[in-house]
Amino acid sequence: MRSHGEGFVAVLQTVLNEPGLFLMDEPEAALSFTSTLRLMALIDNARNVGAQIICATHSPVLAGLPDAEILELGEHGVRSVAWDDLELVSHWRQFLNRPEAYLRHLLADE
Repeated sequence: MRSHGEGFVAVLQTVLNEPGLFLMDEPEAALSFTSTLRLMALIDNARNVGAQIICATHSPVLAGLPDAEILELGEHGVRSVAWDDLELVSHWRQFLNRPEAYLRHLLADE
């Protein structure tokens, strides 16, 4: 028996084997960290066989695929940006460094 995420990765493994244009909307939604890394490997393999992939994501992990062209959409409009300069990367870093700083605004005082 496979988890939802494992099943999703298995389907993508079958689909991403040949050239084509693939549009993905937050494919990491059902995936664990490890499965997201596996998805990155599948995407990398797909581009090596001539596929083009457009992927909307909120995952700093998935956005970190080497040599990916990253377009960030925000109040500023659409801009090309380096991974290290992405707002989502900055927010994740800040959260992981000090979760209590973010959570104090969300959780009720005890």
